[in-house]
Amino acid sequence: MADWIKKALTRRVRNREVPPDPRLLIGVKFTIAMTIILSALEIAHLAFTSKWNSEIFAAITGLTGTVSGILIAQKT
Repeated sequence: MADWIKKALTRRVRNREVPPDPRLLIGVKFTIAMTIILSALEIAHLAFTSKWNSEIFAAITGLTGTVSGILIAQKT
């Protein structure tokens, strides 16, 4: 898991690769893990209560936007 995240966040400047900050890698790994956990929680909530939980979905949406923003901003 770490290799593709590090590769996605590595910048290329003048034919030289600049690795990302280790704290950024940890933060991205954490947000991806939380998105997966919250998705599983939403699925379990749907399975047991047959109702949609908008608070969990809002957290998933926020984390997805955060990860997307980090990946897009790091490449520019």
